[in-house]
Amino acid sequence: MSPKFSPLLLALLPLLANAQSTRPPAPTTDGNEQPTQLPAVKVTAHDEATPRQERIAAWGIATPHDTPAAISVIGRDRIEARQIRTLSELAREDATLGDNYAPVGYYQNIAIRGYALDLGTGYRINNLAMTGEQPIALEDKQQVEVLKGLAGLSAGVMEPGGVVNFVSKRPEDVRTLTLGVDSRGSSYAALDLGAWITPRFGLRTNIAGERMHAFVEHADGRRAFFAVAADWKISDATTLELDLNHLDSAQRSASGYMLIGGTQFPQHVDRHAMLGYQPWQKPVAIRANNASARLRHAFNDDWTLRLALGRSRSVIDDNVAFAYGCWYVTACSNGSPPNYFAPDGSYDIYDYRNPGDTRTSDDARITLEGHFTTGGIGHALTLGVSAFHRGINRHWHVNDYIGTGNINDPLPPVFNPSPKQIGPRVQRLNSWQRSLFAMDRVSLDEHWQLLIGVRHIDLSEQARSKKNILERDTHLHTTLPQVALLWQPNDALTTYASYSEGLSLGQQAPSWTSNDGDSLAPRLSRQVEAGIKYRWTPRLDVDAALFRIRQPYQYAQPDGSWAGFTFVQRGEEVHTGLELSANGRMGDATSLHASLALTQAHATGTGTPAYDGHQVVNVPRLRASLQIDHRLAGLPRITVFGGWRYAAANPATPDGALSAPAYSVFDLGLRHDGSLDGHEVSTQVGIDNLFNRFYWRDTGSSQGDNYLFPGAPRLLRLTVRVSL
Repeated sequence: MSPKFSPLLLALLPLLANAQSTRPPAPTTDGNEQPTQLPAVKVTAHDEATPRQERIAAWGIATPHDTPAAISVIGRDRIEARQIRTLSELAREDATLGDNYAPVGYYQNIAIRGYALDLGTGYRINNLAMTGEQPIALEDKQQVEVLKGLAGLSAGVMEPGGVVNFVSKRPEDVRTLTLGVDSRGSSYAALDLGAWITPRFGLRTNIAGERMHAFVEHADGRRAFFAVAADWKISDATTLELDLNHLDSAQRSASGYMLIGGTQFPQHVDRHAMLGYQPWQKPVAIRANNASARLRHAFNDDWTLRLALGRSRSVIDDNVAFAYGCWYVTACSNGSPPNYFAPDGSYDIYDYRNPGDTRTSDDARITLEGHFTTGGIGHALTLGVSAFHRGINRHWHVNDYIGTGNINDPLPPVFNPSPKQIGPRVQRLNSWQRSLFAMDRVSLDEHWQLLIGVRHIDLSEQARSKKNILERDTHLHTTLPQVALLWQPNDALTTYASYSEGLSLGQQAPSWTSNDGDSLAPRLSRQVEAGIKYRWTPRLDVDAALFRIRQPYQYAQPDGSWAGFTFVQRGEEVHTGLELSANGRMGDATSLHASLALTQAHATGTGTPAYDGHQVVNVPRLRASLQIDHRLAGLPRITVFGGWRYAAANPATPDGALSAPAYSVFDLGLRHDGSLDGHEVSTQVGIDNLFNRFYWRDTGSSQGDNYLFPGAPRLLRLTVRVSL
């Protein structure tokens, strides 16, 4: 692969490679956008202390230990040790995360606490909104912060599960080359170059290229990525941080399976087969750009002003021979639901083309932070204003039936593509969200803190059909409160209880319902949470959280309409859960990352008794994840690492009649840290899915339809990382 990079990058590379290591004292960083400056990445160290001291923008600005919410921080060393390159692989690291419609060859989505993230607001980069409709590159990320539960104060309108914030690497004196291959024939190269050019100005560049050989046949692809970060310490009081990245990828997308006749799982599945494959099918091409600027100015020791601007844009050339339903299959004419595969395993194949599908996010925020004391009571005050715009511009796409395949066929028959052509371009969504927010952290005494926050939202949103007909015009004003109480009897222990509210937009009715395309009313969510955070040792944290989230339930209700279903909002969806985690080091030789999530997710009062009281689709009652690294006592340069992840039976229908079987998956690896000609060299070999277990990793939905995605088979990966 030959990624195309700008002349500016080519000019910067020699400068970065030869810059003097004259870095200044670490500039004061913006906790809202950037964590405390970390030391240069050490190839041979892999001795990551839990990045718990980094400041999180959630309930004000604080470390995770001082934040009244469950937070998981996945640091850079952990990303490299697990060889994580996709969002789905990242979801394995925490038991509260799960896939939710994450096909091979397409952008992926995940769920937190059983709620799929909103692709418009659920993903953030340096605490600014980014379009979730892109393969999110991790080469330029220092850490990933998973904020669980409602975060209406920090993110506004969003799904109640939480948000994922990607934190960019900052300038460091680092020069690292990473090369990788795997047992399927994929190849990977990444270059990380950073330096302080002057005592006040630093740069960090990350470049990556990848040729991907997927486990699904005909789904090979490519990816090229470039990112640059710059820090400018304008004065002792003012710091500017800039980030820019560009991604270009192309890969055929693999369709998901569906239930057979709506009543059973496909049997004897060949997970290497691409459903609906047509030789003329083009890859899905995605081009994404993300840029941000963050200015911090300290008026004095007590008051700080922060300005942040971000823009995210993703352009998708969507091409797929899509396997879906059985509307045109004879075997479905006997009353089988047409939005599933036929009882004999047959399915329709559609020629779907939607080039130039453009998603944009523009985010701006101004915050003022101050510390003061009144009457012996301390206050940490945050005041802010923000504006967020999201736009979706799409052509009148082609989605035309071309023939029928069967899951038992080694290869589907070849059909001619649809003669239909792409129609005019229409702005499908124009959304503005303007907010005022405030948070006060009140120190009642040495051990007790009361946090009170509020965000007032002004939402204006217009959604249009492909024929440019106004389908929805939403104007909404609402105020979202948050309150929490913390008790910290000593430096090691934090206990908290919190209440928060959030707002998420109504879902759109699926195509097979009587009110196809209608968007339902926005949904108010309420969450209560209580938790304990305990620093067991200086390098090991143990956390527990108990939560309950309530949200109106939206679903396809069986009825006597012409379609047999109408998409309605009725009753409540209630998620109640217990989360346990341990992260850090157990002694000098062993690191541990363990998490467990027990979740009861039920719908109640739906008006459809068969749906009440059952576990919600794609929310297993139990998930667990365990990752252990151990440096051998007699061979200190060698580290053995192993992983285990478990999911209980995963519901696939709202009446609880069908569930994907529970599964356990084991990973194993070995790393050697050494040197060659004065250069630090880390060589790592890992095996994912050691026992080649077949499992259904995802029963999630997209646009109202539920799909089944098998987990990846065994994979051997080799990575070599060299300090230049």
